[in-house]
Amino acid sequence: MPAPRKYPDELRERAVREVRTTGRPIAHVAKDLGIHKETLRGWVRQAEADAGERDDRLTTAEHEELKQLRKEVAELRRANEILKAASALLPRSSTVPGRGRPGDRQPEGRRLRGRARMPGAQLVRVRLLRPQEAAEVSAPAP
Repeated sequence: MPAPRKYPDELRERAVREVRTTGRPIAHVAKDLGIHKETLRGWVRQAEADAGERDDRLTTAEHEELKQLRKEVAELRRANEILKAASALLPRSSTVPGRGRPGDRQPEGRRLRGRARMPGAQLVRVRLLRPQEAAEVSAPAP
């Protein structure tokens, strides 16, 4: 949340309008309104930039957009750092043959495919039961 402004918006608008319409020096208008002359000078310059009369300053809308974009860039950089840190924890080999890191080699002999190449995966042997054996397994024990 931004800090509260020292001067109300109505005073700012009135001071800028008075300088621009009357042609009085900024120092005199500032003294009459009880503001510092450099503060009023900044307000007048910003009003001129917003009106398109100055090219050396950003308009208020451009300044707000720049602030928002900088905030978004910072957020995206934080997200990238999180993703980089997370990717460092994951294995770099691929489940597709030939797509791992350079220098990774597949075991000699049998080629493993799909989930069998995942780290920590184990080969499980399965034996199909004959019909008589299946009946014995599914029957309740006495």
